[in-house]
Amino acid sequence: MRNRSAKEAAISSTVFIGNLSFETTEEELRAALLDVDPAVRVRLGTDRVTGKPRGFAFAQFTDAARAADAIRRFDAFELRGRRLRVNDADDKPPPRAPRPLSVVSAPPPESFDLEGFGGGGGDGRPFRRTGGSRRGLRARKRSLR
Repeated sequence: MRNRSAKEAAISSTVFIGNLSFETTEEELRAALLDVDPAVRVRLGTDRVTGKPRGFAFAQFTDAARAADAIRRFDAFELRGRRLRVNDADDKPPPRAPRPLSVVSAPPPESFDLEGFGGGGGDGRPFRRTGGSRRGLRARKRSLR
């Protein structure tokens, strides 16, 4: 263990693979990683609600040296037309540039036509809230039990 470099000693045996195509399957990704480690285990990240892939995966290798080899060989590797981002699962990838904020322009308030808007119901009376606070409504409901 002393003959390994400091980078390999700090690396875990699990690798994060990002920027995957949503059509990529576990079997396809495993087949690409088999020449590094025949016993590699691959798990695709899926959405909890829909079950659809989210574009990333984790690959678990038998040892850290094979994981480091996979990072060297497959970072920027092209699969299904996408360049993969492969790094140690414990490392955080470098931050991306922030997205520009999109400002939706709304017309100024004076351009709205408020004539004929009286509020309230259809009978022309203004809306008046006569019920008190929410706490008071709860108390009245409890008293009806």
